[in-house]
Amino acid sequence: MKPRIHPETRLVVFRDRAADAAFLTRSTADSSKTIEWEDGRTYPVIDVEISSASHPFYTGNSRVVDTAGRVERFERRYGRAGARD
Repeated sequence: MKPRIHPETRLVVFRDRAADAAFLTRSTADSSKTIEWEDGRTYPVIDVEISSASHPFYTGNSRVVDTAGRVERFERRYGRAGARD
């Protein structure tokens, strides 16, 4: 690697608040908040909304989306576009 052109990487803890899970990994992201990890060292911590621990694709917990209601609401609001002669 060429010197001085790549961002500095460091060990960072990503904490998923929804799943109450934390991951220690290398990242270029930095944070002023810190956390003491299982090995006794202190690392920067970044809170995330969703991760592989809470995402429906990885957990298998899928949610049903009301697409029929959305289509009907769209047609009421904008009319039917396919009625052209």
